Amino acid sequence: MKKPIKHFAVTAMTATALGLLLAGPVLAAGTPAVQPTLLAADDTNDTMDKAGDAVSDTWITSKVKSTFLADSSLSGIDIKVETNQGVVSLSGVVATDAERDLAIAKASEIKGVNSVSADALKTAD
Repeated sequence: MKKPIKHFAVTAMTATALGLLLAGPVLAAGTPAVQPTLLAADDTNDTMDKAGDAVSDTWITSKVKSTFLADSSLSGIDIKVETNQGVVSLSGVVATDAERDLAIAKASEIKGVNSVSADALKTAD
């Protein structure tokens, strides 16, 4: 009696696994496209603006940080970078006033940066 149940279980699991492997692409190909929810024009623009701001702020932060890390004149690891609506905030400790000024200048050159706040970027001198 045990043998038929064990045999049935193995057969059922094998059939299920093969079925999923073979049905996956077929089900994906036959799935209808999801239609977006319709929003009022103002809601759509606000949502797109917020999403665009978030993406550009993230991009700006990444670009500023990578610029700092690529510049041998800056201690990029010691400078924290945050961006909110195009305003870059720098914080941390750098070796000299010249390095602080260079960090501000480099951050200001990045596309999309509206202003740079470096009040929290201190010098070790």
